[in-house]
Amino acid sequence: MEMVSLKFIGVGLCSIGMAGAAIAIGNIFGSFFNSLARNPSAAPKIEKYIYIAAGLTEAMGIFAVLLAFLIMFS
Repeated sequence: MEMVSLKFIGVGLCSIGMAGAAIAIGNIFGSFFNSLARNPSAAPKIEKYIYIAAGLTEAMGIFAVLLAFLIMFS
C-alpha cells in the first residue's frame, strides 16, 4: 500500500470520532427533554450542565475533524 491510501484510511477512521460526538449530542439532548417532560420545574438546574456537556462533546468532534485534516494535508 502507498502512503496516500493509508492517509485516507486514517481520515476514514477519524470519522468514527465525529459520528460518536453526533450520537452523544443526540443522547444528551434526548435525555434532557425526557427529564424536562417528567419534571419541568428542574429545567433551570439541569440546563447549565446540559450546555457544558454538549460543549465538551462538540469539542471532541472538532478535535476529530482537526486530526483528520492534519492527517489529510500533511
